[in-house]
Formats: sequence, C-alpha cells, structure tokens
Amino acid sequence: MARSRLFSPTMTKFQLILLVSVFLMLVGNQQFFANITKVYPLDWSTAPFLASIAVVFTAALVLLLSLVCFGRSTRPILILLLMLSSFAAYFMDSYNVVIDADMLNNVVHTNVDEAGDLFSWRLVAYVVLMGILPSLFVLRVRIEPVPFKKDLLSSAKMFGGSLALAAVLIVSLGNYYASFFREHKILRYYANPTFYIYSTIKFAGRYVETAPRAFASIGDDAHIPPEDQDRELVIMVVGETARADHFSLNGYKRDTNPFLEKEENLVNFSNFWSCGTSTQVSVPCMFSELDRDNYSEEKADSTSNALDVLAKSGANVLWLDNNSSSKGVADRVEYHSYKSSDLNPECSGEECRDTGMLTGLDDYIRNHPKGDIFIVLHQMGNHGPAYYKRYPKEFERYTPVCKTSQLEECSQEEIINAYDNAILYTDYFLDQVIGVLKRYTPEFETAMFYLSDHGESLGEYDVYLHGLPYMIAPDEQKHVPAVMWFGSSYDRVKVDRLRKHKDDHFTQDNVFHTILGLLEVHTAVYNGKMDILQPAVVHDDWEEKDKTSVATEDE
Repeated sequence: MARSRLFSPTMTKFQLILLVSVFLMLVGNQQFFANITKVYPLDWSTAPFLASIAVVFTAALVLLLSLVCFGRSTRPILILLLMLSSFAAYFMDSYNVVIDADMLNNVVHTNVDEAGDLFSWRLVAYVVLMGILPSLFVLRVRIEPVPFKKDLLSSAKMFGGSLALAAVLIVSLGNYYASFFREHKILRYYANPTFYIYSTIKFAGRYVETAPRAFASIGDDAHIPPEDQDRELVIMVVGETARADHFSLNGYKRDTNPFLEKEENLVNFSNFWSCGTSTQVSVPCMFSELDRDNYSEEKADSTSNALDVLAKSGANVLWLDNNSSSKGVADRVEYHSYKSSDLNPECSGEECRDTGMLTGLDDYIRNHPKGDIFIVLHQMGNHGPAYYKRYPKEFERYTPVCKTSQLEECSQEEIINAYDNAILYTDYFLDQVIGVLKRYTPEFETAMFYLSDHGESLGEYDVYLHGLPYMIAPDEQKHVPAVMWFGSSYDRVKVDRLRKHKDDHFTQDNVFHTILGLLEVHTAVYNGKMDILQPAVVHDDWEEKDKTSVATEDE
C-alpha cells in the first residue's frame, strides 16, 4: 500500500496546478531570469523585487490555469503545457529567441529538413527532463474528486487568490514594477509559458475571420509600351540569412566577395534594411506593394504582388526555389522546387546546392522567344544553424568551423568561420548567375538584383539565429546585403550615377517598384519615387512625372 501511495500521490487540483506552475517558473525560465538580472543586477536592494517576479508570474500562471482546468481536463492541459514549455525553454536557452506570433508562424511553415537541423541531444534532454518525466508524474497523481460546483468554487478561489497576491506584490514594490512594465516590456517576452500562450492566442486570432478576404487585384493596367522593343532578362536572387556586415563589399575584414569585387558594372548598396526578421515575413513583404508599417500576411496573401503585375504586363515569370517555398509569392506564376535531385543535379543527401538552380535556365530562356523574362532564384544561402552544410568542402576557407546545430557547444570563432564560408559560396553563386546573364547580353538587356531576406545573429548579446520581434531585433538581423549588376546592353541605367546613391537608406519597401522599373513596366501602381533606379535612369518620355534632377547631379 505504501508503495502504491508513493507512486500515486493524492492531491487537490489546486495543489497540482501550483506544483506544475512552480516547476515551470523555476526550471523553465533560465533565459527569463538571465535577461532580468542584466537590467536589475542581483544585490540586497533588488533581491526582494527579483523574488517577487517569480511569485507574480507563478501566480499569473495559476490564475490562467484556474480558468481552463476543470474536472478531467486538468491532467491533459497540464501535460500539454509541460511538453510545449520544454520545447520553448530549449530554444530560448539555446538561441535566446522569443516565442512570439511571428515565430509560431515560422514554426508552422518549417519543413522537415529545416526542423531536422534543429534536432539535438540537448533538445531530447530538455524534453525528457522538463516535459516527459513531470508529465508522467502528473499522470500518476490521483486528483481528489469533487462535485462540479465545488470544483468551480475552488477555481474561483484560485483565481481570486492569485490575483490578490500578484496585486499586493506589485503595489508594495511599485517603483520597480513601474519601470519593469513601462521601460522593459521586452523582458516579459521571455516568460515561459505565459508569453508563448499569449502569442498562440494572437497567432490563432489571425486566422479567425468572419468572412473570406476578397482577393484584391492590382496592376491590371500593367503593360510594356509598343516603342520598347528591347527584351529584358532579369534574374533576382533572394538570399537567405545573409547579413550586410559580413560582405567584404561593405568593408568586412575578410575577403568574402572575391568574385563580385571584380565585376565592373556592379553596385553594392551598403544601407539596405529588411522588412522582417524571418523568411515568412520578409519574402512576401519585399514583393508586396505594402510597406513594412502596413504589411500583414493576410493582406499580402489576398493582394497581387510584383510577380503578378509582371505577368500581367506580358513578361515570362519563373520562380526556382532551393529553400522551403516562395511563402505564397509565386502561387500564380510558374514555380519549381530544387530541393531534390528530381530537378537539382547538385544534391548530396539532404543538401542541394544553390548552383543547381542554374541548370535549366538556358532551356527556359530558349523556350520563351517573346517577351521579357524575370527569374527569381530563392537560395538556401546561409540558413542556420547548420551553416557548415551550406557550402561544398572546397569553400571551407576559414577554419575551424562549427559542425553541429548546437551552437552553444561551439566558440563564436567557429560559428563565424562556418557562416563566412557560406557567404563565400553565395559570392561564387552570384558570379555564376552573372555568367549566365553575360551569355545573353547581346540579345537581352540583362541585369541581376541580389537581396537577402533578413540577417542573422551569431552570438552578439548571446543571441543566435533570427526571428526576434522587429522592435527588439538587433541590426544584425535587419541590415542586409543588396547588390545589382547590369549587362553592357542595359543602357537605361547609368551605373556611375547609381553608385552615387549606393549608401542611401533603402528598405525592402523599395523592391516592388524597383522590380517594375527594371522591366520598364507601365502601371498606375508604380511609384517612381520608390524605385531605387530612378535617379540613374536615362529619361525619355517614360514616366515624365517622376523625372529627377539628373542635370543637377551631373553639374
């Protein structure tokens, strides 16, 4: 009998909820308290406040659980909470990320290969120790049965008691909590599980609509004027997780752009900024007419984008993808995935190289003898955390490299070496793209536009990877490399004039209009003031209202 009681203890619902809440606060919030003590260093004056933080957030969790745990729902809800919190704790402790609505969106759209890169034995240990073992305890606990009315009363007492305790502590330490809530809102993003629960509700709310959103077609008037007889061949390379300060074109100490630095008709934009800190946000945003302040996934999904407008103008549009997907951008144009050897001849195991996307370009160009051609190549690029997988062995110039997805096990030097080797491979890939375009320069006006979707943290401030909320994300996740190259036949833009604007502030808000400008598309939705090329355009009678003071610049 004693053995049975030992492994099947009896508790009230309140005791079990309190025990789970205390466990999660003490074991699952390493990063939460690490960030708090950076702002409020532990000493005799701050100790009462720091202790109260643990109590207040435990009380908040008890308060929340008192609203949803009734009768037989108590056990499965607590087990689900423990399992999810073990995953959240792992990613926050390992990479210093926060689980907000955008991060949950990234999780939903993560494919199997990307998820595999994040697997580690440390993750297994977190799930076992913080999720499975305490869940087994919850399964073994015998919850004292009570009538429904008494259960409801018990929940009301839990709710009221937790609320009162939290209120007393907040009022008694009002000066600290005033600064905590007003000036350090970011700290609450690390509270596990309260913040990811809030984020889940917010994320789910995005998809709860009373009626389907009607698709808004824009740029229906898009066309190429009859007098424009020259065909454009433009390749846009959408990079992955590259940061501007690791391009030697931007002054990086390592020569990470040996091929691009040799190109004469190339313009490097040193002051370019992303729309988001994840592929799921940045890629649709850069092709959307919406600017970052007004962007939402719902609006972008239900509105024509730059590729749609190009297709309406009569251009041939193709998206080749060596990443997870186009994130909805290429839903209405020709799309091919190069993530397998079915199309990509440069695959080895789970890794398919970006250069494999160049294989079928000659056939595509020959098979489209009329109209402009716009091709998007979506790279795997520097996708982390397995940077060492993103380049062939011959590009491993910087050593030693981090050869694990568990970045916390590597030195920052090893992480940066692997990351920079992947940048070297991107430089080579872009040179190969330019090589393709040079072959077609006599018969097309050729150009390349390279732009990374977002940047990456490599351990600065103990932060890794990307995806932090934009307002708190460091510049390393938002400052991206951007490069344009023009063939000798692309005489509409004066490269020397464009270089005068290479350090101007640009964002992915400029991309929609710059793409239309590259292919000389006429449409009412085009805004010349947002076109990066506009100050360097050799003007004729096209878009007279957006003429710039070229003559003044020349003077």
